[in-house]
Amino acid sequence: MEFVTETLGKRVHDPYVEDTRCLMIPGPIIVGSGPSGLATAACLKSRDIPSLILERSNCIASLWQLKTYDRLRLHLPKHFCELPLMPFPSSYPTYPTKQQFVQYLESYAEHFDLKPVFKQTVEEAKFDRRRGLWRVRTTGGKNDETMEYVSRWLVVATGENAEEVMPEIDGIADFGGPILHTSSYKSGEMFSEKKVLVVGCGNSGMEVCLDLCNFNAHPSLVVRDSVHVLPQEMLGISTFGISTSLLKWFPVQVVDRFLLRMSRLVLGDTDRLGLVRPKLGPLERKIKCGKTPVLDVGTLAKIRSGHIKVYPELKRVMHYSAEFVDGRVDNFDAIILATGYKSNVPMWLKGMNMFCEKDGFPRKPFPNGWKGESGLYAVGFTKLGLLGAAIDAKKIAEDIEVQRNFLPLARPQHC
Repeated sequence: MEFVTETLGKRVHDPYVEDTRCLMIPGPIIVGSGPSGLATAACLKSRDIPSLILERSNCIASLWQLKTYDRLRLHLPKHFCELPLMPFPSSYPTYPTKQQFVQYLESYAEHFDLKPVFKQTVEEAKFDRRRGLWRVRTTGGKNDETMEYVSRWLVVATGENAEEVMPEIDGIADFGGPILHTSSYKSGEMFSEKKVLVVGCGNSGMEVCLDLCNFNAHPSLVVRDSVHVLPQEMLGISTFGISTSLLKWFPVQVVDRFLLRMSRLVLGDTDRLGLVRPKLGPLERKIKCGKTPVLDVGTLAKIRSGHIKVYPELKRVMHYSAEFVDGRVDNFDAIILATGYKSNVPMWLKGMNMFCEKDGFPRKPFPNGWKGESGLYAVGFTKLGLLGAAIDAKKIAEDIEVQRNFLPLARPQHC
């Protein structure tokens, strides 16, 4: 069978490609149309650099649109979460809702005329050293066909939350009741009057417990590790904003001591609630371990009132019940896994040393993890959320502009 290559609109026979359509891209290929991918494409477009965004789902920001619960709001004030070149509408509240944030992203894509190619799952991306080009092979589309996209630059924008983390729990197959990851949880409506075990005490786990309470469910929270819980605001100012301001003047350990003292005044002693604080301060732990502190939006009050029970690490799950490492056993109607997400980059990016095989993050920490070798870039892996993604998107666009101006794009005979 004879196959055809499309090179910058020109159709030529390609003897190097079998069972694949091939398309030469004059600008960077961006994998992922979440906030990070959109921000990078917009920054490139502002410099008159075209790009191609590949997205495995059928919409932009699929994590936000398809895998988040209804009550979700941005945990940080909006000015820390806006993408480059376009602020949030002034009418938005300080902490926009999930629906408002998605609307902002859709307006952002429309404003910059960003049109991702949807339903394109990247199976493999590798650097062709002989030709100095990236080859990105995808499957998808209407006929589940295979495509190959070729470019001098590849931007990895699949982010920190590409795949759900599904923990191995002894006996969970015997539970009998519904078990779901928070990526499938929308609201507590279906759990009214049910006893629900929430496994995981990050921001999602804490907020899902609060949501369950609002629908008259009876949640219990599994707290396996130590955790920092901070108030979302202190004296009417966001805790994150206070932290970033203080870090300009004081070492991280000094800022941590301040945050912990203020948190004790506002929230009380969380150790007594079963939420034991780590030895490292919240900011130092975030920097060294990537562990994000929880910003309390009302869950602690429900724990104090007894509406939410706190349990230590799970030992095993049985038929509609669970046993914990302290020997306690309780009955439950459902289990929700608030066990987070992970990067999937090692699954499809081949032959490069930029990303760690173990966790799928750049080996170099922020602020140096955005650039690799041979035209490879990463955005959305800073562990600083949308603010970090915006910073890296600008750097990537600037760097590619310099290369475009001084190192013209090679045009091989074949794709």
